[in-house]
Amino acid sequence: MKRKEDLNPMLLLLFHLVVFIYTSITFLPSYLLSWGSRAHQGCYGSEEDRAKIMKSRSILGCPEGPYRAVCASKSLVAVLRPGVDTLDKIFAYAATQFPHRDCLGTREVISEEDERQSNGKVFKKVVLGEYRWLSYQEAIKAATQLGGGLAQLGQRPKTNIAIFCETRAEWLIAAQACFAYNFPLVTLYSTLGGPAIAHGLNETQVSHIITSKELLETRLKAILPEVPRLQHIIVVDNTPTTWPGYPANISIHNMAAVQRLGAMPENTACERKQPLPSDIAVIMYTSGSTGVPKGVMISHSNVIASITGIAERIPNLSEDDTYIGYLPLAHVLELCAEHVCIAHGCRIGYSSPQTLADQSTKIKKGSKGDASILQPTLMAAVPEIMDRIYKNVMGKVEEMNSIQRTLFILAYNYKLDQLAKGRSTPLCDRLVFRKVRALLGGRTRVLLSGGAPLSAATQRFMNVCLCCPVGQGYGLTETCGAGTICELWDYSTGRVGGPLVCCEIKLKDWTEGGYRSTDKPHPRGEILIGGPNVTMGYYKSNAKQQEDFFVDENGQRWFCTGDIGEVHGDGCLKIIDRKKDLVKLPAGEYVSLGKVEAALKNCPLVDNICVYASSDETYVIGFMVPNQRQLLALAGQYGIRGSREELCNSRAIEELVLKAITEAALTAQLERFEIPRKIRLSSDPWTPETGLVTDAFKLKRKELKTHYKEDIERISPPKADPIFSTSWRKKQLFLNSSKNKKRERDNRRRVEVPPPDPPAFRSRHVTLYAKTLFFQMEVMKQTWRLLNFCLRASAETQVSLSSSTSPPIQVLCF
Repeated sequence: MKRKEDLNPMLLLLFHLVVFIYTSITFLPSYLLSWGSRAHQGCYGSEEDRAKIMKSRSILGCPEGPYRAVCASKSLVAVLRPGVDTLDKIFAYAATQFPHRDCLGTREVISEEDERQSNGKVFKKVVLGEYRWLSYQEAIKAATQLGGGLAQLGQRPKTNIAIFCETRAEWLIAAQACFAYNFPLVTLYSTLGGPAIAHGLNETQVSHIITSKELLETRLKAILPEVPRLQHIIVVDNTPTTWPGYPANISIHNMAAVQRLGAMPENTACERKQPLPSDIAVIMYTSGSTGVPKGVMISHSNVIASITGIAERIPNLSEDDTYIGYLPLAHVLELCAEHVCIAHGCRIGYSSPQTLADQSTKIKKGSKGDASILQPTLMAAVPEIMDRIYKNVMGKVEEMNSIQRTLFILAYNYKLDQLAKGRSTPLCDRLVFRKVRALLGGRTRVLLSGGAPLSAATQRFMNVCLCCPVGQGYGLTETCGAGTICELWDYSTGRVGGPLVCCEIKLKDWTEGGYRSTDKPHPRGEILIGGPNVTMGYYKSNAKQQEDFFVDENGQRWFCTGDIGEVHGDGCLKIIDRKKDLVKLPAGEYVSLGKVEAALKNCPLVDNICVYASSDETYVIGFMVPNQRQLLALAGQYGIRGSREELCNSRAIEELVLKAITEAALTAQLERFEIPRKIRLSSDPWTPETGLVTDAFKLKRKELKTHYKEDIERISPPKADPIFSTSWRKKQLFLNSSKNKKRERDNRRRVEVPPPDPPAFRSRHVTLYAKTLFFQMEVMKQTWRLLNFCLRASAETQVSLSSSTSPPIQVLCF
């Protein structure tokens, strides 16, 4: 951020005058009115006061834990409501309590058209109408009929059934049908490639699959010969009754037809077999970021425990809330978030990343995106989406005139200061941040972040500009998405909060990486999560299951995450490393790929980046998707012209981008060996459709390495000679040992420094540089005058020069 002295003094004076008058008038009423809500949330006083509130404690008093939430220190909480212990009971409870309230909403498609871009590419644009809603009563009726129809098609209890579909109302209805009839649901990401889909279907031996018309024709049709056990395909769209070109042994049905089958009187009379809490609800295939997708077996009790923990961290959750669902329902975060909403009678409106906002890729110019129409109060997001919002808004701030930009910076700094003091800023919210908040509908009060680490700059931006708290969480598919979530009144950045009430956390020493529970000032180690939310293990993968899961002497299941964390004094967890992302260079230094990528993403030029290192290569390289706006601005600044593809292939642009990310790395205090020496720019974005990132936008390192194999060979350093490298490595290790010991001592007494401000607001460095240059010129001029004076005087003279920013400069002349 700019410093106050760098800003226009008249604007600064006017702003402070308005703030002083407004604060004087509203402080007492605002303080009294907000006291009740702050007390309810446990939010008292300033940031320092909030930091003293304990979020979790070690129940044994040991630094390694286990740590539990303060309100669950005696026992973990596994059930949201007594007797509601399976997912079908959750839905039945909601339908009983809120029968006529809106449950699931979908926007009507009014028209579709193709829009040709200047580069020749064609994008499909849509005009959407209002949301059409199913009530809770109608939704449970549709699910019951579908479940009965599936049973009539030969689906049996405790026999797997697959769903391969986009996030939509029909997905949740189909899931509830399977839960009610005890059909274990195999979930597959809609962006998986053919081999991964075939692997999941064959491993689980499904005979029935639920899908959409588009995915059937574009993904499933080609692999049907590879899935011999498949007999029935249920298509959720209104589709034709005949399907030419498909194998004769496979029957294709409309979802509506299956529901009519289940609604027949003779079929509704059939008794269904209800699931037990210990029965498998979902076999959820991971996105395969580290290889072949693994099927995680999740029981009903696992999901119930998870949503119990998540719901406890969302204050005042009620039937008046609206949730926007657009993340993949095959992702555990979205599945649990939607069931949290169902348990409280909220309405869920469906969307997609391509139609979420007014500026989304599939929304026709002049039309409204889903968030603008739905105006949700609750939302879950992965950091990639929030990073895009942050960079787009910051780009527009840079384009403002000086007065607008100055006012925005003043308001931003003012609100950050007020949030640190535990105060609200309704005037700034209404006058300055209203348009930014409108990007997500204008009513968002809770934003849950998960799936990947959220940068400090983006989290501060969301807290300030979107006027809603961000609950950054940490969980995995193997823990049913539950682990930790920040308290919404905790505005500290870089941390993921304390354990949820459904689980506990331990730290396991990782000696090789140098992380121990005895480390100072905070205990560190591999994160282990235990509790009723920990899943049953991997489907047909006993070796991997025994490696990652274990049961302790008390009968509690634990999962070894492979992530490295540290527990702060207030009981909050911070993720600091990952075992699988750690690469040892030839000189003995360890490079944490995830840490480097998180730091470099703060650079405005970076939309996405993958860092590559190898134990037999002497330095780090990177592959990067540049931000379109920033890339064009950089090229224009140096007079370089060309299309995006031409700019990405330009050596001159590569050098400029490398310089920019090096500056970002140094600002983030990365070590020299952690900074990429060479960079390769990608003109095509990394999307789940490309297979280079997961549906949660996590990097698929194996696929990225294969995709950029030629570039890696071209820009990687030459392999070190083993004869030379052995002695050289010993020498480097000897030379670095003292540095490493010093760094370790510094880490022990390290005081956490807040992450640097967004690069867009670093103009103070330019100002400081100008002031320093001016001062140096002034010193040279005064020195020249003194020398002339001394020569004229022809005598020994001592002269003192003084400066407001440096000690006197003494010149002795003879």
